[in-house]
Amino acid sequence: MQAANQNPEQIARDQIDKHLVEAGWHVQTMKELDWSAGQGIAVREYQTDTGPADYVLFVDKRAVGVIEAKPKEWGHKITTVEEQSSDYATAKLKWVNNKEPLPFVYESTGVITRFTDGRDPKPRSREVFTFHRPETMAEWLSKPKSLRARLHDIPPLDPAGLRDCQITAIQNLDKSFREDRPRALVQMATGSGKTFTAITSVYRLLKFADAKRILFLVDTKNLGEQAEQEFMSYLPNDDNRKFTELYNVQRLRSSFIASSTQVCISTIQRMYSILKDEPLEESAEENNPAECLVRGKTPLPVVYNRKIPPEFFDFIVIDECHRSIYNLWRQVLEYFDAYLIGLTATPDNRTYGFFHKNVVSEYGHERAVADGVNVGNEVYFIDTQITRQGVQIKAQQQVEKRERLTRKKRWEHQDEDERYSATRLDRDVVNPDQIRTVIRTFRDSLPDIFPGRDEVPKTLIFAKTDSHADDIINIVREEFGQGNDFCKKITYQAAEDPKSVLAQFRNNYNPRIAVTVDMIATGTDVKPLECLLFMRDVKSRNYFEQMKGRGTRTLDADSLKKVTPSAKTAKTHYVIVDAIGVTKSCKTASEPIITKLHVSLKDLATGVMMGVHDEDTVSSLAGRLARLDKQLDDKDKARIKETAGGVPLHDIVCRLFDAIDPDRIEEAATKASGGEPTDAQREQARSKLVGEAANVFTGPLVTLIDGIRREKEQTIDHDNLDTVIGQGWDGDAKENAETMAKEFVDYLEEHRDTIEALTIFYSQPACRSHITYAMIKTVLDSLKIDRPKLAPLRVWRAYALLDEYKGSDPVNELTALVALIRRVCGIDPKLAPYADTVRRNFQNWILKRHSGAGEKFTEEQMDWLRMIRDHIATSFHVERDDLDMSPFDANGGLGKMYQLFGSGMDGVIDELNETLAV
Repeated sequence: MQAANQNPEQIARDQIDKHLVEAGWHVQTMKELDWSAGQGIAVREYQTDTGPADYVLFVDKRAVGVIEAKPKEWGHKITTVEEQSSDYATAKLKWVNNKEPLPFVYESTGVITRFTDGRDPKPRSREVFTFHRPETMAEWLSKPKSLRARLHDIPPLDPAGLRDCQITAIQNLDKSFREDRPRALVQMATGSGKTFTAITSVYRLLKFADAKRILFLVDTKNLGEQAEQEFMSYLPNDDNRKFTELYNVQRLRSSFIASSTQVCISTIQRMYSILKDEPLEESAEENNPAECLVRGKTPLPVVYNRKIPPEFFDFIVIDECHRSIYNLWRQVLEYFDAYLIGLTATPDNRTYGFFHKNVVSEYGHERAVADGVNVGNEVYFIDTQITRQGVQIKAQQQVEKRERLTRKKRWEHQDEDERYSATRLDRDVVNPDQIRTVIRTFRDSLPDIFPGRDEVPKTLIFAKTDSHADDIINIVREEFGQGNDFCKKITYQAAEDPKSVLAQFRNNYNPRIAVTVDMIATGTDVKPLECLLFMRDVKSRNYFEQMKGRGTRTLDADSLKKVTPSAKTAKTHYVIVDAIGVTKSCKTASEPIITKLHVSLKDLATGVMMGVHDEDTVSSLAGRLARLDKQLDDKDKARIKETAGGVPLHDIVCRLFDAIDPDRIEEAATKASGGEPTDAQREQARSKLVGEAANVFTGPLVTLIDGIRREKEQTIDHDNLDTVIGQGWDGDAKENAETMAKEFVDYLEEHRDTIEALTIFYSQPACRSHITYAMIKTVLDSLKIDRPKLAPLRVWRAYALLDEYKGSDPVNELTALVALIRRVCGIDPKLAPYADTVRRNFQNWILKRHSGAGEKFTEEQMDWLRMIRDHIATSFHVERDDLDMSPFDANGGLGKMYQLFGSGMDGVIDELNETLAV
């Protein structure tokens, strides 16, 4: 407790003393000076040739820094003190022969502290949580350069094995470090290799900048496990050893961090619990905290932790940083004196603001599609009567009631007419026929959605709840006439190990369809995934974009065929089947803050467990639990008591109410302060009481309470049958396709006289046989540079939709481009794969040659002609030199063809070039 009648500067110095002691310093005066007290000594009012410095810091008897103290009212102008503190740092100290300026300079009010390292290339002050520890300074001084100076020593990037977007991100990140920008945002489309980019940068920071320790921060356990696997498999291009053979990587499963760890992978929930020195249930890491509906009114308090001081990490990489973790958990990030590097595919304005608009990479989905890093999507809608409008259950009819958790059923008479809206569907009321109608329509539409396929493409269905997911699974298996392996659930509540099911879905033929609530909604790679079926709405724009991102991954033809054998080409696109109106519903920029009246009991309990201690939340939770307690039988009460460590639910409720009782808070605050408490002390007392009351909550207890609450009944509506009122490609998709087709036509028209291949197609039909692979590649390269959104495979999908094309997709983007040019120029009236055109022309040519009485080709000659046909189908033109390359060289090359065709060889080549290109 502070002494009476202290002036503001004395109060500030008391706070500074407290922070110094927390950070391991021994605060002394010259009269009390005792070097044996510890490694770090902070001497008050130390004499210099420019006057007494408020504090001079000594490490191992060596003067290393100064602190200039000011009252807390100076917080808004603390930077104006920098010149004064710098003067003390460069002054001659009494009793010390300091030939060089002291490197470490602080200005502090006890509330705000700023720090400057004079050894940096361009010393710049920055706000820090508190003072650095003596052992940290000793370690810094043992190195010839500061970290910021070492960042200038990072050599130019070796681009081998990296995509252009990754090269740009890393090079710009290096530049950002050299400019000492504290925060940087890497925006890269889903599937473009954000994590690989980050690991490459981490590797360079450890190897060339001698970074001590780096934190890779995620917000779910699942993402942490994925990041760990990527670090384990990462092989740098300048060393034949893997990352984990060179550097120690630890994914945190407890509060223990090995001293030798150089890369820590942690959820932000666990890092918060470590800083607070509180245990954390592993189940608390399974869900993204940004989606938790309970949010504290003020940021959760973080206090100094000597085991994990602010300087513990030099860099923090924040995965999926677009989520609102910096609202709830901002103090966790700002506790550390570290560079912050954000990774996201879908930033919003707050993301840009948090990272100071320092965007080192902007690589969006359209550009990624143009570069072949992502695939685009098309939308197919299924609209049913009940989905859109709900329906009425009439009085006196027999209705089925089902307990949510146990699925126990009974039948009863409906007392009165009850109309349920679409929003209640699959929550309070389940209409199996609505689910069946959607699934059956999806099944019957697959030939139109994915023509030419023999099996169901890998499909992910987004369900509303676990109960909804179970209903979907049962109906999917029945409607498709398949067994258990065909369709499985991937959620945290699934009986089967979700990781195992996810691996099967990714790598095996079965399951063909997976149903999830949110486990693989974001951040999980399933490259063979070609269809997303939405049976739940999503209100967050960012969350929806992340869910869509599950389908954007590219996959080569061979890999796709391993799990989807009837696929003819590489993955060219994915389809969103919208059965709920998700593509048209209003989206917010972030998850909305929901009032306590609409927050679920589970979210309230989870919030209190995770440290949300405001009065509204605690009161709402206590009230909900009190209501539930009155509904429980003795068996349920016993289950809760056992899981709560012997504490009955009634006692839990009483403790929560007591923790927010004003009289009890006043009593605790008075006892702690020894006198009349301040408002801050009352708040501290309340928070402590709530924290003690909340200690009973664990992941298993919250799950049990929520499960018991859910053992209320759902109404199963068997009488109202659903009907499809609309299905097909989304109207917007057709409009977008028309727009894209027009833009493509306009581009070709604009460049018809400047790009040789286009000139020939438009104006010189007789010369089409002279078009070469290189000429088409020139068109493609120009298109990518000028109009990246007009990627050939995207334009192909547009024309396929407009022309109602049902055939196979093109072999690659070059053949797609030729087919599109032919379509635009009017050579082909409808879209047709170039390979099909070549084959048709070849067949007609052979029939014509063999129709008369003249000499016919032998079977060996036909084999060669077919090879030339296939070459032209992919390379557009064949020349003599091509005959000594694959596949011709394996069959004798140019010499063999001359042996077969003799002096007529060149004539045959010319004729094929001319005929097949018609």
